[in-house]
Amino acid sequence: MAFRLGIFGVLIAALIGVMVFAYSILNQPKRVQQQAPQSIAAAPVQVVAAPPPTEQILTASAALIAGSLIQPANLSSTSIPNAAMVPGELVDTSQNRSMLVGAMLRVPLNPGAPVLDNEVIHPGDHGFLAAVLPPGMRAVTIAVDDLTGANGLIWPGDNVDVLMTQNLAGAPDEKSMTAVVVLSDIRVIATGATLVKDPSTGAGGGSVGTVTLQVTPDQASRCIIATNLGKLSLIVHSAQGSQKADQAQAIPGPVYTGDVSQAPAALSTVNVISTGADGEFKF
Repeated sequence: MAFRLGIFGVLIAALIGVMVFAYSILNQPKRVQQQAPQSIAAAPVQVVAAPPPTEQILTASAALIAGSLIQPANLSSTSIPNAAMVPGELVDTSQNRSMLVGAMLRVPLNPGAPVLDNEVIHPGDHGFLAAVLPPGMRAVTIAVDDLTGANGLIWPGDNVDVLMTQNLAGAPDEKSMTAVVVLSDIRVIATGATLVKDPSTGAGGGSVGTVTLQVTPDQASRCIIATNLGKLSLIVHSAQGSQKADQAQAIPGPVYTGDVSQAPAALSTVNVISTGADGEFKF
C-alpha cells in the first residue's frame, strides 16, 4: 500500500513540474515584449553638432608689396569661422571692395593674406599723397570725361600717357588740328570726381571725373599749360610695358590733321554782294 502511495506521489510531482514548465514557456514572449522598449529607451542618443557660422573676408589675390595701390584684380576672398575673425578684417561686400580700390598698402601681403583696414591708407585720408609720392615728385590733378578717362577703366597704379588735342587757328587745313603726347608713362595715384558749378547761376551743376598723376616739377608745368591749350586724354600703358624711372621717356612728335586724313577741306562759303551790268560778280 505504501508503495502505491509513493508512485502516486511521484506522478503528481511530475505533473506539477510539467505544468510549471509549460506556464513559463507560454509567458516568455510577453516578458521579451515588455523588456524590449526598456532596452531601446536606455540606448544613448547621439547629437550631431551644427557647423560653426562662417564669413567671407577680403584677401590678397597675389603678392603685393608695401606702397602698392590696390586695384580690383588684387582682391579675392576666403571663408573663415566668425569666431576666428580679428579686428580690421573686412567682410567681402561691394562697399568694402570699392573702399579698398585705390588705397595704398602700408605693409607687404602674401597671396591669401587678409587685407586689414588698419594696414591701408585710403584716398582722402590725411597724409595720403605724402605717403604715396616718392621724394621729389609732385601730384597734379586733371579733369577727364568718361571717354578721355577710358570710361572708368583707369585705376590708381596704372601708367598712362597724357595726350593733348588742339585746334590751331589760322593754320593750313592739313595742320588745323594736332595731337601731342604731353607726358609719357605717368603713374596714376588717385581717381575721383569733382563738382562743377554752372557759370550762369553759380550753383552746383554736374560732376566730372578727375585723375591725379605722379609727376616731376617740370612735368607738372607741362601738364598745367596743356590743360589751358586743349583737351586732354589718357592712354593706358600695358602693365608689363611701363618704363623704369631711371630710363629716358621718349615722347613722340605731334600728329597733324593731314597725317590722319588726306581728304580735302570743305570749300569756304562765298557771299555774293552784287552783280555788275555785264554779269560780273562782285564779292
